[in-house]
Amino acid sequence: MRARCWYCNVKCQKKHWKKHKKACKRRAAELRDEELFKDPPAKEECPICFLPMPERLLSCMTLPPATISSVPIDDFAEANEVLANQPMEQYYSCCGKYICGGCMHSFRMSGNEETCPFCKTDRIGKTNEERVEEIMRRVEVNDAGAIYVLGNHYYHGRLGLLQDRERAMELRKKAVALGSSQAHYQLGCTYDAGGDSKKSKFHYEAAAMAGNEDARNNLGTMEYLSGNMERAVKHWVIAASAGECNAMDNLLIAFNQGLTSRATIDSTLTAYNNSCAEMQSEARDAAIVFKQQQMGNI
Repeated sequence: MRARCWYCNVKCQKKHWKKHKKACKRRAAELRDEELFKDPPAKEECPICFLPMPERLLSCMTLPPATISSVPIDDFAEANEVLANQPMEQYYSCCGKYICGGCMHSFRMSGNEETCPFCKTDRIGKTNEERVEEIMRRVEVNDAGAIYVLGNHYYHGRLGLLQDRERAMELRKKAVALGSSQAHYQLGCTYDAGGDSKKSKFHYEAAAMAGNEDARNNLGTMEYLSGNMERAVKHWVIAASAGECNAMDNLLIAFNQGLTSRATIDSTLTAYNNSCAEMQSEARDAAIVFKQQQMGNI
């Protein structure tokens, strides 16, 4: 049992800080790691098909299972880099819901894409100004998804908005305060690109604990580059087990370098393939083919 320190008041605690700070910092780090490396929450489901919602369209593509020598989805992503970065989901600002790409494609094929499947709001015949107004109505009620989406529009200068990276950062921070793991991840990427590894790691960790596999994979890479191979493998195992192809590929590279065991690879491969299978559907495959056709890849 751990010894505990009890103090009569804050003044007494501060006076003793020099003697107990090492133990306290060590215990705080242990508690942080317990939270960081525990199983993440289950993926959110698409409200239409009820299948787990992956981070990217490519993550749910039906391809042969990953093996000790190949991760087919990752191999495909290298040859289709633009497609690999396409989002799997779309935010419907009229009612504040995310819908998967497979269901969106099904609506398109059935001729029903012009209206929202929930509130029947018109989705096609709107001006940019009307779309921004619709998003703003959700922003005003502190919808984290709408705030995050508006931040992205400012970041890229879309929907007729002037590009404003500073405003985008403000909105992403507000979305973070409301619990958006996507906003945490994007802030992590922004700080990472700017060379601020401390802030980047903080946001990646917050996103990872909320179930963002891309953030988890990036944490693994950060730990690997810092020489912390054990922590890197832990992150990659969690991300790969949730279907993150880059993490699975990183684990195979680590295995080939003798940095992790065959038992770890075998158990993670099983979890990875199972997770990918759970996210696959004919509709999602059709959506991916449609995207490829749009991009002229086939």
